[in-house]
Amino acid sequence: MRAKQRNLTLFDSLSREQKEVCLQPGAEKFSFYCCGPTVYGPAHIGNFRTFVAQDIFRRVVELSGVPTFHVRNITDVDDKTIRDSQKQGASLVDFTTHWNSIFQADSEALSCLTPHSQPSAIEHIPQQIELIETLISKGFAYPSEDGSVYFKVEAFEDYGALSRLKDRELEVGKTANARSNADEYEKEGATDFVLWKARKPEDGENFWTSPWGEGRPGWHLECSAMIREVIGETVDLHGGGVDLMFPHHENEMAQSECACGQPLARHWFHVTHLLVDGGKMSKSLGNFYTLSDLEKLGHEAKEVRYVLASGHYRKPLNFLLSSLGDAKIALEKLRVFGEELAEKANAPLLSYEECLAQTEADLGLFQPAWNSLLNDLNVPEALGKVFTGIKEFRSTECDPEAAKMALIGFSYVAQALGLDLTPVKVEVPKEVEDLAAQRWEAKMNKDWAACDAFRDQIQALGFTVKDEKGAYTLIKN
Repeated sequence: MRAKQRNLTLFDSLSREQKEVCLQPGAEKFSFYCCGPTVYGPAHIGNFRTFVAQDIFRRVVELSGVPTFHVRNITDVDDKTIRDSQKQGASLVDFTTHWNSIFQADSEALSCLTPHSQPSAIEHIPQQIELIETLISKGFAYPSEDGSVYFKVEAFEDYGALSRLKDRELEVGKTANARSNADEYEKEGATDFVLWKARKPEDGENFWTSPWGEGRPGWHLECSAMIREVIGETVDLHGGGVDLMFPHHENEMAQSECACGQPLARHWFHVTHLLVDGGKMSKSLGNFYTLSDLEKLGHEAKEVRYVLASGHYRKPLNFLLSSLGDAKIALEKLRVFGEELAEKANAPLLSYEECLAQTEADLGLFQPAWNSLLNDLNVPEALGKVFTGIKEFRSTECDPEAAKMALIGFSYVAQALGLDLTPVKVEVPKEVEDLAAQRWEAKMNKDWAACDAFRDQIQALGFTVKDEKGAYTLIKN
């Protein structure tokens, strides 16, 4: 058997315990729902930290032998999409379709697997209206004077359990006196939140008819309706950034469980914030980055993925531009080893699909790295064990059969992390090649002064030389 521990164990935000991720009896697939992008602009690297962590989660579950049903919604109607489409004089559909296409392209560039379903809020207006009607009929929601509809927070006894709001002894707002009509709010007060927003002049033509009048759904309602329609009353796992825990996920859980009488999710998976230069990412500070921004600075998407993946999902990740350079070096080391391994095993590295078929394979030197991933997606520890495995492999002589076993293990972990180890085709100028050859000769002759001088000249021409066992590699800066 490939691994003593077959399934992933993952921290659950609701119970505050690490739980095993496994199929329910009789289920064919493990269903998980991820709150997707609000498509009113390009997603930034903080957004993609969460999406990359969710992608690794899916890969590890599937490589453990558990098939998944991955759903990630598109928020295409809310305060921000309406506001910005109105500013541009564009229709809501055209506006959000444009930004959604950019998000999909960025996700693909970052090697994120495409979800099995990507429902949009606009496509599910009837289901949202039906859900509101159910909540009103059960006494958990009420129409207001202007035609909006609100969820009655005090009627749900477990409100605040996910975010621990109920443990902070904060007052629950009374229905007529404390309401929030905004899609997003930061206050830690349990106010009645909006399910249906009555039409306002600033909404323009972005409205739908309902039993309470013309209007549109509130943001929190949308995910509940889409989960119910696409997956069912209960999803195996619900994920998102930790910033969504309150109020968004708290409100989702309240309205879904009141309507259906069943738990919304068996497992809650939250990814902690991304910091930039040790602080909050902000346009005013000049540290607000999208994938396009970083590519314009000369960095590749696979380097961005490596950095976003490299931290533990439950700890803040401090993003630095210099870390992209470190990622480039790390990826090059992994690529060189992959080529070395493929040559010794006389076989190429395995694709993701090929790894899925290796459920009984022995991962050899890379089993410890896989075990780290199975233990709460400990990516930093897994990467450390990958490099340890590489060092051990190179320290011993191995036959083609042992090399093949190592190749399977290395491929398995690389695919679980979604690492792109394909070589980058870069034309190296002859001047740089000549300098590199002279530097290597100087190194062989132990002429360290000349070796350093050649290295500096190579660096000045835009390349870095990295030494490996018995060879060197030129990397474009």
